[in-house]
Amino acid sequence: MTGQNSDGAIRVMVVDDHPIWREGVARDLTERGLDVVATAPDAPAAVRIATAVRPDVVLMDLNLGPTSGVDAIAEIARTSPDSRVLVLSASGEHADVLEAVKAGALGYLVKSAGVDELLEAIRRTARGVAVFTPGLAGLVLGEYRRLAEAPKLADGAPAVPALTERETEVLRLVAKGMTAKQIAAKLVVSHRTVESHVQNTLRKLQLHNRSQLVRYAIEQGLAD
Repeated sequence: MTGQNSDGAIRVMVVDDHPIWREGVARDLTERGLDVVATAPDAPAAVRIATAVRPDVVLMDLNLGPTSGVDAIAEIARTSPDSRVLVLSASGEHADVLEAVKAGALGYLVKSAGVDELLEAIRRTARGVAVFTPGLAGLVLGEYRRLAEAPKLADGAPAVPALTERETEVLRLVAKGMTAKQIAAKLVVSHRTVESHVQNTLRKLQLHNRSQLVRYAIEQGLAD
C-alpha cells in the first residue's frame, strides 16, 4: 500500500538506465525532502521493485536501453495501482507522450525541466493531478477527448453505458486522488466494494487503469 512515510515525505522511486543521471536525480530529490525509497535501471526491475515497495510516485524514463518504459508503466499500473507514474524523458515526441499516457502514466515531463518544476510535478502527481510539460497537456487532452467521443444512438443519446450513482461517486473520489482504502472509509463501505465499483466503471467505459479514469473524470467535469 502506498502512503507518505511517518514524517509526511512523498515516497518516490526513480527509474533510469543511466546510473549518473539516476543517482543525481535521487540525490536532488532526497536533499529537497522527498523520500527516495528505491531506484531501478530497467523495466523488469522497475516493475518488480515497484510492486514490492509501492511508492507514491514512480519517476520513470521511457528509454531504458533494451527494455521498454511503456511496458513497465502498464505493468506497474496493473500490479501497483495506487502508485502514480510520472514520466521524465528526453523525448518530447507526441507519439511517445501518448503511448506513455495510454499505458497509465499520470504525467509527462521532458528532462529539460528544472529541479523546482520537477519537485512540484512530483507533489502534484502524488495528489493524483495530471502534470505535463507546457505544450503537451493540450495534445493529451485532445487525444482523450477524441477517444471519449462515443457513437450516438438514434435519439442522440450517447451509446455509453450509464454509470450508477455510486459508481459516479467513486469515480469523483478517484479523480481527487483518493486511494481505494480512503474511498472505502469515506463512503463507509468495504475496500472490496470500492474495487468492484472501480472495475465495473473501467469495464463500462472501456478504460484500462486508474489514470485513464482520472482523465475521463476531468473531461466530464467530475473532478471539480
